[in-house]
Amino acid sequence: MGSKYAAWVAAAVLLAAGVAPSAEAGSSSVPGAPARLIIQLRPAASTLATHQRQAQSARQAEDARALDRVRRLAERSALRVGGLRELGNRMVAVSLPEVATGGGLEETLATLRADPDVEFAEVDQRRYIRALPNDPLYPSQWYQQAVEPSAANFTAAWDTTTGDAGTVIAVLDTGMRFDHPDLAGRVLAGYDFVSGESSSSFVSANDGNDWDADASDPGDWVTGAESLSGPLDGCDVEPSSWHGTRVAAMIGATTNNGAGLAGGTWSGNVLPVRVLGKCGGFDSDIIAGMRWAAGLPVAGVPTNPNPAKILNMSLGGGGNCSPAYLNAVTEVAAAGGLLVAAAGNGSGPVGAPANCAGALAVAGLRHVGTKVGYSSFGPQVGISAPAGNCPSIPLLCEYALITATNAGPTFPTTSIYTMTTDASPTIGTSFSAPIVAAIAGLMTAVNNGLTPEELAARIKNGARPFPAPQVGLPTCPNLDSATGQCNCTTSTCGAGMADAPGALAEALRPMARIADPAGSGAGQNVTLDGSASDAASGRIISAYSWSAVSGNPVFVGPTTGSSAAVAVPASGLVTVRLQVTDDAGRTDAQDVTLGSAASSGGGGGGGGGGGGGATHPLVLLTLGLLAARRRRRAGKRG
Repeated sequence: MGSKYAAWVAAAVLLAAGVAPSAEAGSSSVPGAPARLIIQLRPAASTLATHQRQAQSARQAEDARALDRVRRLAERSALRVGGLRELGNRMVAVSLPEVATGGGLEETLATLRADPDVEFAEVDQRRYIRALPNDPLYPSQWYQQAVEPSAANFTAAWDTTTGDAGTVIAVLDTGMRFDHPDLAGRVLAGYDFVSGESSSSFVSANDGNDWDADASDPGDWVTGAESLSGPLDGCDVEPSSWHGTRVAAMIGATTNNGAGLAGGTWSGNVLPVRVLGKCGGFDSDIIAGMRWAAGLPVAGVPTNPNPAKILNMSLGGGGNCSPAYLNAVTEVAAAGGLLVAAAGNGSGPVGAPANCAGALAVAGLRHVGTKVGYSSFGPQVGISAPAGNCPSIPLLCEYALITATNAGPTFPTTSIYTMTTDASPTIGTSFSAPIVAAIAGLMTAVNNGLTPEELAARIKNGARPFPAPQVGLPTCPNLDSATGQCNCTTSTCGAGMADAPGALAEALRPMARIADPAGSGAGQNVTLDGSASDAASGRIISAYSWSAVSGNPVFVGPTTGSSAAVAVPASGLVTVRLQVTDDAGRTDAQDVTLGSAASSGGGGGGGGGGGGGATHPLVLLTLGLLAARRRRRAGKRG
């Protein structure tokens, strides 16, 4: 089955039986199922001409017309389409019941992309949960303590806060076992976005229906018969993973209840958003789940009454960030949601959607702080956190990440916890991401005014440096040939090792924010506005200070208010800094560069880079079960 599955993955766009492999990088398919596409329409001419104050209502009206526009597009392109679903922002998911053999899918995509009404058209791919390498477990939450170099030290952070009741962290995954006692009182109702193959087939969804309000996890096992034909043809034979429950418990297991384990946050709510079923899930379902989790409208679904500030995505697949994902990530960020995503278990580049600008990619570390062998890595990683490793194989897995799960190999049975001797231990970058998501949840408890960009930047600023290189181990991107391990650098494993108390210290600082001066200002007096600067919860800005950084700018008037006027020379660049101080004496700074050939709105300056400064690109999620399962079969360990 492994070779068959590998061949299926290589033929990544086989979305209908008999369709030849496509050159579409990173796409995937389900032989025997209709082709599925995502189409983004261009703005209608009437919308482009609409007055700015009418833009929102015009966009809503245009979204309502999107399905009709796609139907007309199908008529022009001589395509038979079905299963139309409006995703928002002029995006529509469609299925093609009939696709010609050979280059039929490529020809269809080319035809659609050539239409003047189409901004882009792409394959609606499957994405997969992060794999769990087949190693023993060790029943200890070492990653929450300071007992190992890479541990995130939640224990010290809990001295400052254990979370806030108003925080909502979404878990986009396989759904959740609401009956697990260690999640009691912490889980909201959520929603199920796993769609059926057709109006009468729900094999992957495994719950007998399409989108619905039940986000519980019915199990995602795949039988041998299912892997040989039908919608799950080519999928690995696997027991149920209970993956969403494992991830959710690391973020928000009920704490101080005298049983089970401690969550990274003790207060607040976990929002289950079911986007993965048997053999993963499709991009269109995941995108709809992302938008809904952030409080954005999704056609045919009640608006989420509890929008998430943080979205955890422990799923993904190979390839570059697609336009559809970039659209969704940008919208989620604009709505105030930070996407925290696993970097992947392929020991290679960060994949999609983790490599989309707008989310924070998390790579995996061994207990000693080196890159764990299976973790993906590269310049798109924002931060690293413990992922679990098993140096004593085959005796036990001392550094697995203990969490909640279910005993059922298929259907749910008894609520249990992961063990040191489990056949599928809790190891993988799937479980690095919720460590960082929980840290972000603690940060919002002390400073709910941080934007997603600021939140990600301060998680990075609060990181601990990677340990001194381990003698005899290559430095990333070079890998140890036997284990895949390497000594981390900031260009391959992100800003450093995630640190809960360090991130909280960053969150407690104020936020210096300079409004965009809208132009270079060359040869003019420019008034810089810092009134949007803010402080952490319960604090106030007590002082403003404007100063010159470079280019000898001349201030016209006072430099100790929330705004300042600067005389900008007709040629050359000047850089000005705003430093704000709160009533606890904490500071932050931001720089802005003006003048000819200048770009406004510079990076966070001397105070540590808080408000709106240039940051490492954020990223979303990566390579799924495939490479990790191959590595597991090959015997590679962390």
